[in-house]
Amino acid sequence: MSSKTPAKRAPAAEPKMKAGVMKRGATWSYVVALGTDELGHKRQQWKGGYKRRADAVTARTEAMSQLGRGGYVAPTRQSTGEFLREWIAGAKHTRVRPSTWASYKLNIERHIIPHIGARTLQELTSGAVNKLYADLLESGRADGKGGLSPQSVKYIGMILKHALADAVREQRIARNPADGATAPRPRHAREMHTWTGEQVRTFLDHVRDDELYAAYVVSVTCGTRRGETLGLRWSDVDLDRGRISIAQTIIAIGYSLTFSTPKTARGRRTISLDPTTIDALRQHRTRQLERRLAIGGGYRADLDLVFAKVDGEPIHPERLTRQFDAHVKVAGLPRIRLHDLRHTNASLMLSAGVPAKVASERLGHSSISITLDTYSHVMPGLQEDAALTVGAAVFGG
Repeated sequence: MSSKTPAKRAPAAEPKMKAGVMKRGATWSYVVALGTDELGHKRQQWKGGYKRRADAVTARTEAMSQLGRGGYVAPTRQSTGEFLREWIAGAKHTRVRPSTWASYKLNIERHIIPHIGARTLQELTSGAVNKLYADLLESGRADGKGGLSPQSVKYIGMILKHALADAVREQRIARNPADGATAPRPRHAREMHTWTGEQVRTFLDHVRDDELYAAYVVSVTCGTRRGETLGLRWSDVDLDRGRISIAQTIIAIGYSLTFSTPKTARGRRTISLDPTTIDALRQHRTRQLERRLAIGGGYRADLDLVFAKVDGEPIHPERLTRQFDAHVKVAGLPRIRLHDLRHTNASLMLSAGVPAKVASERLGHSSISITLDTYSHVMPGLQEDAALTVGAAVFGG
């Protein structure tokens, strides 16, 4: 009985490369040359997964075109979520203020990553960004009770667009998909509520014996922001000359407090004081010095805060807000926010004929246009006064 030796199979032919494209298994891949490295070795970049040869050829042509324009982006499977977490971590100490960074991080983790974080960064499209906006408008609230406001979604879109712009700059993606998306427009500005001069006096009479009476006086007569009021130091106050300098603000990040400077150069400003505000600050300082002497060495004199806790530690801005809200309710006044004391100050100034430029400087707006746009509701009355004044100058009477 003879046995036959099985015939040897010829080795499978190696896939052939043609025009930079070849088949690997069931899919097609392309390769582009990226030049040479420092040692003179050739550098190549492969990308595969195309079902048809024609798709690989088209993708390679586009990659070669981008390479020629200096806009080639090496393929990567990094997810959008991975990139955003890397981006916000890098921004913590270099790009934005602590409170802004905390807001960016919260919105990235709560609203962006859950919707588009699993997509690869290079596959993110303008359509996906538009869908993110639509989803947030419909059901974006963290408590599951409906959608976010258009203003909030626009803010989230700004964060995403800013991050993706850095991805383009770092050559991780060729173009910014957020540029082609349409962020929602706010339906209207948040309604502003203010008090009349009489209502302000009623409130101040109601809180006259409160430990933070002078803080409320400064807020409404100087138009300071909450953090500016609580960040005010005695070294920034000149009662003899009747002025305060806004050079420090308190920022709350959760329960933690930190000190910072105003955001803009115009935010760092000097505000003249009226006699009543000067008197309120003098009385406040006297009471504070008495408490400081009673406490002794445990008082945080190094912080030099005008408005502080009994031991000189900073007051959390939310505490001031809660106390203000409680006082308004008991006083029976129309409900306004603590920040509306600033709006009240602006409205009273403009209604009394204070030039918009002066009002803008006292408020610390970055430009006079912000003042005019924000308080345009006060302008009609001023327009009528101006018409009467001009008419009297021209026609007499």
